[in-house]
Amino acid sequence: MPVTSPASSLWRPHVTVACVVARGDRYLVVEEEIDGRLAYNQPAGHLDDGESLADAAVRETLEETGWTVELEHFIGVHQWRSTEHGDGVVRFSFAARALAHDSRRPLDTGILRSLWLTRAEIVALGDRLRSPMVLLSIDAWLTGQRLPLGLLSSLLAEPARR
Repeated sequence: MPVTSPASSLWRPHVTVACVVARGDRYLVVEEEIDGRLAYNQPAGHLDDGESLADAAVRETLEETGWTVELEHFIGVHQWRSTEHGDGVVRFSFAARALAHDSRRPLDTGILRSLWLTRAEIVALGDRLRSPMVLLSIDAWLTGQRLPLGLLSSLLAEPARR
């Protein structure tokens, strides 16, 4: 009988970050190819080892859209089981302000483009949304859920260097 160590039986969700970036009544969205289909999401991605949640959110937004952003608020934590891979996801959502765009910057692999859509246009995407967390975080922001960034702290010595 194989021996299983206690560490191997621990549940390990995907830890992700996302940004709600609003400009008037439009939100920054990425169009990406996932398993041969088009999907739409906020700028979002995985937390890297040694990286703070805030740094990851800013990095992912830049890598996926070419937009440099400044985080303004923490929106919340959302938990979900991915329909793509079946694993649990814990997502930290932020509100951010767009500062500058570099249209020449290459986007992450799989990202086709970034675009600004209204909430109604995002709703109309239906099952093409990568996850229900897209509208969940926009709606939380629209209802005024804006928590101080200071609620999150990092005991990391310094941001991870790439």
